[in-house]
Amino acid sequence: MLNRRQILAAMGTTALASLAPSTTFAAATIKPDDASALLVIDVQNCFLPGGSLAVKEGEQVVPVINKMAKAFSNVVMTQDWHTPGHVSFASAHSGKKPFETIDLPYGKQVLWPDHCVQGTDGASLSKDLSIPQAELIIRKGFHKDVDSYSAFLEADGKTTTGLAAYLKSRKVKRVFVAGLATDFCVAWTALDARKAGFEVYVVEDACRGIDNQGSLAKAWADMAKAGVKRIQSADIAVSA
Repeated sequence: MLNRRQILAAMGTTALASLAPSTTFAAATIKPDDASALLVIDVQNCFLPGGSLAVKEGEQVVPVINKMAKAFSNVVMTQDWHTPGHVSFASAHSGKKPFETIDLPYGKQVLWPDHCVQGTDGASLSKDLSIPQAELIIRKGFHKDVDSYSAFLEADGKTTTGLAAYLKSRKVKRVFVAGLATDFCVAWTALDARKAGFEVYVVEDACRGIDNQGSLAKAWADMAKAGVKRIQSADIAVSA
């Protein structure tokens, strides 16, 4: 598996775009069971239309996720939950603009517009999400000096959120990842889930990407190399 930090370090590499079609696809309809969990990543107001870091067509994932979630008894949701002046904000670095990168002790860091600040409406989950059976919300990125894309590990590659232990305690063996954004929090979550030993599916039509300098194709290529399966929501059996 590739080092997670290489996702950002090599974002500008366009040659890998040709590898995207090699992503592994599921062969038949999948019926989630008690050993399956759905991870709904960062479907928050800041990433939806009108938000400070809106992902194009981000709102379109909500009805897809709502429908798909009906097939799962195990659902975990995540929230970006940043402090004011977080290290990942361009505004925290004099002379820097959003989408530039800087070097931090844990590696390359993309600088973002201020987003998902703790306690603000922008950090709230979409009001249109309807997943009453969701049992856990993981908040990430709340340490001021470290970003956290993945639902499993912060960007330092060492600090865990506890999600892997939670899932394993419930005997979950395969996870399905959906949400925002494909090439950042979804991809890093999927890669870390593989590192933790889970079978991993990313539901493509239940995600949307930012695609900064080829990052979307790069993310799909990295996920394919790690053995992540790329599926559609229609591949999941949902009871009427």
